[in-house]
Amino acid sequence: MKTLPTKTVVFRLSSIGDIVLASPMVRALRSAVGPKARIDFVVKKEFAELVRSNHHLSVVHEFDASKGFAELQKLGRVLRTEEYDLAVDIHNNPRTKYLRLLSAPKETVIINKRMWARWQLVHRKRNVYHSVVSVADRYLETLKPFGIEDDGKGLEIFLPDEIQFGISSKLAAMRLNKFNKVIGICPGAKHFTKRWQKEKFAQLGIQLAEKFRAKIFIFGGKGDKTDCAFVAASITSAYGDTTASDFSGEFSLLETAAALEFCDVVVTNDTGLMHLAAAKQRPVVAIFGSTVREFGFFPYGTKSAVVENHALDCRPCSHIGRTSCPKKHFKCMTDIQVKEVREAVERLI
Repeated sequence: MKTLPTKTVVFRLSSIGDIVLASPMVRALRSAVGPKARIDFVVKKEFAELVRSNHHLSVVHEFDASKGFAELQKLGRVLRTEEYDLAVDIHNNPRTKYLRLLSAPKETVIINKRMWARWQLVHRKRNVYHSVVSVADRYLETLKPFGIEDDGKGLEIFLPDEIQFGISSKLAAMRLNKFNKVIGICPGAKHFTKRWQKEKFAQLGIQLAEKFRAKIFIFGGKGDKTDCAFVAASITSAYGDTTASDFSGEFSLLETAAALEFCDVVVTNDTGLMHLAAAKQRPVVAIFGSTVREFGFFPYGTKSAVVENHALDCRPCSHIGRTSCPKKHFKCMTDIQVKEVREAVERLI
């Protein structure tokens, strides 16, 4: 077994889900090295809020990608002065490789992304994965030589008091006690082939509002505003203005996490908000289109169900999603019916 480091830097520049999935590894590392050891984290500026309040970390180095290569060089020089014992690269892309080179740690460990198995599954439709392993566990694998293992506590995200209290106050004004359940819906996703139809999310919300006398919270980023507004308008048209609340583009990532905590179940596409919900230990129903669980991105450490179309031989067509269906039929999503998703919610709720 290798000697535990006293000064570690972790590289994971993006994105939401990837960073949240790193939380078990960071926590396990902190538990092993003790409170006096140094653990730093390198992340893109736009995602830094996800780790700034993590009390397992010592310093968060924020990379402003908008400033280009000169900023990357500057950050590398700063990291070099720290003289790290260990670099943990759980991103392993050209930028993190360059930062590893500049920072010159005494030792480096790198994630095994299973890229060959992924390529085989996407391009040859041959499943050579020996098992379905979460990305969170793949991150932990990098530290196995140091005797560091998963503690079984799942994902976590740390919320500053002002955010927790602010969201609690905002939601308290909605008099949630008038409803029997609160259900979160996340209709958005960056890539088209990871988005279930907004019309079906709307139908689902209407049916759940009726069956459970539920309040429906709708979450998403600024780019999801159109779809989220459609879902909210459809639900409120059927059951009144107080039935659904659309928070898309209104909340920061941490504010969204704080609001997700109020939900009895969260229905989401395969996207970053799925992992935020899991980090708050909410039951999650995830709808998968062009992606599959073998890639390692599925609800981790919480009660969950994944709804997907197993009848297609063209899945998966991508490990991150596409702008359109390469077969032009999009059956991976269009064949998933509202009833299937509703029944999954009912089992969890």
